[in-house]
Amino acid sequence: MNDSPIPDMVTLVIRHQVRSGAQADYEQWLKRIIPAAERFPGHRGVNVITPSEGAGGYTVTLRFDTLEQAQHWLASSTRSELTRELLPLLERSEEIDTVTGMEFWFTPPSATRRAKPYKQFLLTLSVIYPLTLVLPWMLAPLVERVPALQHPVVDKLLVAALIVGLMTYVVMPRYTRLVHKWLFR
Repeated sequence: MNDSPIPDMVTLVIRHQVRSGAQADYEQWLKRIIPAAERFPGHRGVNVITPSEGAGGYTVTLRFDTLEQAQHWLASSTRSELTRELLPLLERSEEIDTVTGMEFWFTPPSATRRAKPYKQFLLTLSVIYPLTLVLPWMLAPLVERVPALQHPVVDKLLVAALIVGLMTYVVMPRYTRLVHKWLFR
């Protein structure tokens, strides 16, 4: 029996090293595969991190509700057919990693770079601090109307749960993408 927790969200991190001169064809291929992935059950979004000038390394992240749904996409005939078309555009085979929940916050776009701990701290603090100020203020009207939420333990748990949820699913995936050049420099 497997007692491993089932992740709430799964992110596929796919790296492609595109051949020199094939970037335009690769980006046309992306325009076909992204809508195909979006039609699969459990799909939560896709992001493409483009390479810096002169480099050919693209990172594509796809989020799914469950590991099973992510695996269904990876094993699908749709993806298989589109990946066969991709192979001539690549210098080497694609690399696929699967990460869950908060693990993705600081997963670098390339295995050779790691975010420095002080940068992870600053980035996380810059999001959590404003959320700890704003969320209690926003929830105050609800807490006043619902007596069960007025207990300090319940109130704090609600705020903490919302902060972690927002950090994991909404804020950090976008924020780390926005500041990735600074974060991994």
